[in-house]
Amino acid sequence: MIISRIETIRVGQFPELIFVQLHTDTGLIGLGETWYAASTVESAVHDHFGPLLIGRDPAEIERHWQTMFRLSDHAGYGGAEMRAISAIDVALWDIKGQVLQMPIFEIIGGGTRHKIRVYNTLGVYGDITDGYDVWTDPVGVAKRLLDEGITGMKMSPTDFIARESDGQLLFKDDLDWALRPLREIRDKLGMEIEVANDAHGKWNLPNAIKIVREMEPLRPMWHEELISPLNEKAHIRLQSATSTPIAAAERLMTRYQHRRFIESSAARITMPDL
Repeated sequence: MIISRIETIRVGQFPELIFVQLHTDTGLIGLGETWYAASTVESAVHDHFGPLLIGRDPAEIERHWQTMFRLSDHAGYGGAEMRAISAIDVALWDIKGQVLQMPIFEIIGGGTRHKIRVYNTLGVYGDITDGYDVWTDPVGVAKRLLDEGITGMKMSPTDFIARESDGQLLFKDDLDWALRPLREIRDKLGMEIEVANDAHGKWNLPNAIKIVREMEPLRPMWHEELISPLNEKAHIRLQSATSTPIAAAERLMTRYQHRRFIESSAARITMPDL
C-alpha cells in the first residue's frame, strides 16, 4: 500500500478548521484535522510535506513524523508546520487502524481506565452560548453542567481586562469585575463544581502573581497560561506564588517542549493539543 494523493478540505462555516485526507492505492482513506490558520496549514500540507509522503508506505508513521519534523524544525517547534504534521499524523494512524481493524488506543497499548472525569470549556459554538451566559447567569450555567453530570468547567475571566494594555496594567476594580462570576458560583454552590482559569498567555509576571493571589480563596482547579511559556523560570516564580497548579498548554508543542516544563517544575499540569 502507498499514499497516492493528499486532499485538504475546508468548510465555510468553520473557516479555521481544516481536514486532511490521505488517499491510498488500495482505496483506504485516512482522516486527520487541525485548527487555526487553515490556509497556511493547507500550503504546508501540499507544498512542504506532500512530496515526502506521495508514493510512501503509510504504515511507517514514526519515520514520516521524523522526516517531516526534521524538514521544519529550523523554524521552531510550532506554527503551521507543526499543525500540518499533526493532521497528517492523525490521518496515518487512521489508516493503520482501518488496516488492523482496531481502534487506535488498542494499537498503542490499550486503555488504562474505563472512565474519566470531564470538564466543560465555556465557549460560543453554534447554539452553545455558555461563554456569554456565564457573565449574566454564572450560577445557572454551573447548575446546568452539574445536571448533566459535569463537575468541572473552564472559563477565561481575565481575558477582557488584559486587552487594552496587553496584560501590562491590572486595576483592582477590573479584577473584581472579572472574578464576579466565579465568586457568585462559590457563594451559591460552594465547591460543587470546580472552575479552571484559562488566561491565554496575556499577562506579564507581576500581574499574573496578583491574579493568582486574588483567586486563591476561590480555589480554582488550575491556572492555564497566565503568562507566555517563553520563560520557564517565570513560570516557576508564578507557581511559587500560589498553591493552585499552574498549567502549560497549547502554546507548547511536541514532547520536547513539554518535557522541559515537567522536569523544571515550571508547570504542575501540561495540556498538549493532540
